[in-house]
Amino acid sequence: MSAVLDAPLAALRHPIVDAAFLADPYPAYRALREAGPVHWSEEFFGGAWLLTRHADVEKVLRDARFSAQRTGGWVRNAEAVPGELSRFQQVFARAMLFVDAPDHTRLRKLMNAGFRPELLQRLAPFMEQAIDDLLDAVEGAASFDFMQAVARPLPMRVMTRLMGIEAATHEAFAAWSDDLSAFIGAPAPTRELARRAQTSLLAMTRYFEEELPHKRRHPGDDLLSLLAQAEAAGGIEGGAELLAQCAMLLFAGHETTRNLLGNGLKALLDHPAQWQRLQREPALLPGAVRELLRYDSPVQYTGRRVATDLVLHGQLLRRGDLVVALIGAANRDPARHAQPDALDVAREDVGSLSFGSGPHACIGAALTRMEAQAVFGALLQRWPGLRSADGVAQWNGNPVYRGLNALNVQA
Repeated sequence: MSAVLDAPLAALRHPIVDAAFLADPYPAYRALREAGPVHWSEEFFGGAWLLTRHADVEKVLRDARFSAQRTGGWVRNAEAVPGELSRFQQVFARAMLFVDAPDHTRLRKLMNAGFRPELLQRLAPFMEQAIDDLLDAVEGAASFDFMQAVARPLPMRVMTRLMGIEAATHEAFAAWSDDLSAFIGAPAPTRELARRAQTSLLAMTRYFEEELPHKRRHPGDDLLSLLAQAEAAGGIEGGAELLAQCAMLLFAGHETTRNLLGNGLKALLDHPAQWQRLQREPALLPGAVRELLRYDSPVQYTGRRVATDLVLHGQLLRRGDLVVALIGAANRDPARHAQPDALDVAREDVGSLSFGSGPHACIGAALTRMEAQAVFGALLQRWPGLRSADGVAQWNGNPVYRGLNALNVQA
């Protein structure tokens, strides 16, 4: 690879694995974006093209020449013994997140029914009660960890309710999700990360294998019943395809929302004038949630494989090359957003790429925004003087699923 393409990464000390980058990736993104439109990095599975500009990232997310089918590289690079992770790959690769049309189109159409606006509105009273219960539990405390008290448990409660899963599974599913997040979020996952992810994914699938027969016999108005009925109607294959959708829906719904809640609250508390403006103008809250998504996205990048040779900004990208679309960088592209490094809860035309774009845009985006709006609204009303308790952010160190392990606050 040419020195011209390598130079920006060298100057940034390979930012993806740098501690300073994991704490605050945005200066590195800005330097990369200003250095040129496309860069090569050896840090992603032996090499990948990095894109930082909004127009390019959106193109990758929308263009069928960039394929979402990329799980094989993850598993092969982490595998210790041939076949050791074969069951993991069999299930992992069938998730809607990692398939292209026509399978993706079929699965997406089927699962859209589980996120219809009327169903989400029906979920709202449960969500609001869950938020009240979680906040009641820390009422009067001198300080509390918002991540453990609210941001971690709430999304799992909401997703399990939506899917029709017993509440007793919350902690187990959260722990399994952590292992999947660590694996997906590693630029070059180790064998140990892959083994833990396989163990947790297969534990999830065993749970669903035991639960689905009950849903087939006694279907309800929940997402798991919908998937069981679709299987019976021939809309989804049983086995790996069905189990992959169940597991990844629960994982994605928990991980993204948890990090939006933590990142969003930290950003608001770090900008007290913005917090105070929301108190004065609560009607700004829906737009503020979109701005928080743009400002510090819970998903920082995604990957695609080049499906056919193509030229981008004069650079030949060959079939099979990995392309990393840096969503966090695109969201702060000054060509798309004025003063992109500023948080502005009244920003107009906030559209970001935090939930993706095109066919693979996040199916649960409306639910995640609804949860965030409800949580921030409750906090603003209950504790208008909320502030950071120690000022020290404990980031999770995951370059894909950027989030906090802890956020200590005082009411």
